[in-house]
Amino acid sequence: MTNNEELQDELGNNHIATSAETPLRPDAFELSDEAKIESIKKDVESILTTLGMDLTDDSLKGTPNRVAKMFVKEIFGGLNPAKKPGSSTFDNKYKYNEMLVEKNIVVYSTCEHHLLPIVGRAHVAYISNGTVVGLSKMNRIVDYYAKRPQVQERLNIQIVQELQRVLGTEDVACVIDAKHLCVNSRGIKDIESSTVTAEFGGKFKEEKTRREFLDYIKLDTTF
Repeated sequence: MTNNEELQDELGNNHIATSAETPLRPDAFELSDEAKIESIKKDVESILTTLGMDLTDDSLKGTPNRVAKMFVKEIFGGLNPAKKPGSSTFDNKYKYNEMLVEKNIVVYSTCEHHLLPIVGRAHVAYISNGTVVGLSKMNRIVDYYAKRPQVQERLNIQIVQELQRVLGTEDVACVIDAKHLCVNSRGIKDIESSTVTAEFGGKFKEEKTRREFLDYIKLDTTF
């Protein structure tokens, strides 16, 4: 292994992200989903063949196509801006001016360094400045940004920034507690550890508001 390869491997093991934006090429959407599936299918065939697998076996012959469809249509579907959830908001007619917290939103994502699952929970909160968003929209935003090769810190930031944009307020927070199978199933193989990350905006940067949020979600964590 070259020094550069060793460096890149170490960066990946440390879960370092280079940007709050998902790194996409300018031509990322020139190919149709069908064309991407055909191309990925051939790549998966090559990988499995190189590993010595017999793709004529009944159990394996459909695997390249299944994996390709899964990548494009499912677990990496959040790369496609056409699948971004709509951003309808409503007037806060109840005049509810306290914190709104959506707890335990299931997170299924994929580590961009090893392409292994990230599984956990997101806890999202905001304080209305005159508009509110449907509760399920918060889940959909988490799911959209999770369905791409990710780094957990970036996922945190993207969720908060999108809700800030939708709601027109800085007062948004998100905490994610997730297991990374690149830690749990390979490398150190620590099956018990999880990673907690947080992004606090606006009033949530204040100790009192941040502590109220963390009390709601029952995480005794100091940031």
